[in-house]
Amino acid sequence: MAALSKEIDIKITNAEFERFRDFFYRKTGIRFEDSKRYFVDKRLVERIKKTSSNSFRDYFTSMRFQASGEELQQLINIMTVNETYFFRESHQFDCMVEELLDEIVRTQNKTELKIWSVPSSTGEEPYSIAIYLMEKWPGINHVDVELLSSDIDSSVLEKAKAGIFNERSVQNLSPALRKKYFNKTEFGLYQATDDLRSCVHFSKVNLNEQKDMQKYRDIDLIFCRNVLIYFDDYSRRNVAEALYDALSPGGYIFLGHSESMSRISSLFKIRKFKDALAYQKPIE
Repeated sequence: MAALSKEIDIKITNAEFERFRDFFYRKTGIRFEDSKRYFVDKRLVERIKKTSSNSFRDYFTSMRFQASGEELQQLINIMTVNETYFFRESHQFDCMVEELLDEIVRTQNKTELKIWSVPSSTGEEPYSIAIYLMEKWPGINHVDVELLSSDIDSSVLEKAKAGIFNERSVQNLSPALRKKYFNKTEFGLYQATDDLRSCVHFSKVNLNEQKDMQKYRDIDLIFCRNVLIYFDDYSRRNVAEALYDALSPGGYIFLGHSESMSRISSLFKIRKFKDALAYQKPIE
């Protein structure tokens, strides 16, 4: 019967969609709007068939009570969208190396800095930060930088650690940078050099999970771009407060171009730099 279950025409009812949506929201803080119904249904049916379940009810019950949590992680992996490329929204990287980091070092007399990129996706953002630091920030010769990167999706974290990218991902990199920081594979892909990959420490994190967020403290600069748009107002406020706690006094956070911290939380001070807008944790 298990083999035949893949041929069953499985439909997700409205009640089942609501039940799953509420469950996923409680676990991740991400709420799917009705407009995402087709996207959610398609991926749910994919997992139901993949696990040889006979119905949503069987699958949902099994997934919820699975001790290892592996199937929940599989769901998170396929339900979260990961699309990015090197030097995306590069004006923020320019701001980082031309103004922001120098200000932090100067005003707080820092000899060590922590930068956190979340979500990491497949690694383009944290590796972009590393390249910018090595290529464009003279302070890298005098300041120790710890570069962290996290994601809720375990599969993209493995891809990020491997550091293998297609032509689209590296389209904004000059030939010189491609040659310096990547090795061309036999399949025409680009693999980050060992030196570049060693610059970033990857880890799994759920921004909406307090025990995960407590691991991150004394961060000087956070890149948290294009993720808050997937949360509702309540979850956004929770995440904003957790990011605030993660920052050192005087630390900064960059958001995506369509996101605004001022509409989420009053904890941060808005700072306008030449190339970008950032949100600062006030120095007490």
